[in-house]
Amino acid sequence: MRTRWRPLVLGLAAAVFTGGPVLGQNPTLADRIAQCASCHGADGNSPLPKTPSLAGQPAFFILNQLFLMREGVRKVAAMAPFVKDLKDGDLDALAAHYAKLPPKASNESIDPALIKRGAEIAAQKKCVSCHKPNFAGDEQVPRIAKQRVDYMIEALRQIRDSKRESADTLMSGAVAGLADADLAALAHYAASK
Repeated sequence: MRTRWRPLVLGLAAAVFTGGPVLGQNPTLADRIAQCASCHGADGNSPLPKTPSLAGQPAFFILNQLFLMREGVRKVAAMAPFVKDLKDGDLDALAAHYAKLPPKASNESIDPALIKRGAEIAAQKKCVSCHKPNFAGDEQVPRIAKQRVDYMIEALRQIRDSKRESADTLMSGAVAGLADADLAALAHYAASK
């Protein structure tokens, strides 16, 4: 019987001495941010492949995406355990936190030829009409400037192929019919901004 309780006692002691959440307590904003940092980066700039950077995203965009994930409208398996217990105040606080962080370019290679082709496609598709001339986004429109290339390619492919829940219909129309090479060019161009 003593051995059965030992892991629980050790876990509680570790939580108390490290300042982590104790069973029965609500995680603080700092605890939530620490969880997010493991994938999205301590400064909101993701070091992980195909994982979006959150730094500099419009607060309303982050709030909306977290809400859609929490409510199960947008299904992202990796995010499900983190968003399921978020309260509305948590959504607001996380959105405000990441919106004020400066976005930084990832360490991915950016191809100058793809940037040039991406600029042509972006002009044809009038990307600046929603994402703004600096690609910083606004309100419910995401910042795509300095976003990870690999993430952008995957996101654009999902939107084009109607595999992304809650995708904006204007965005779906904008990428409809584009080849994978065109999506890659757009991603390189956006990342270079």
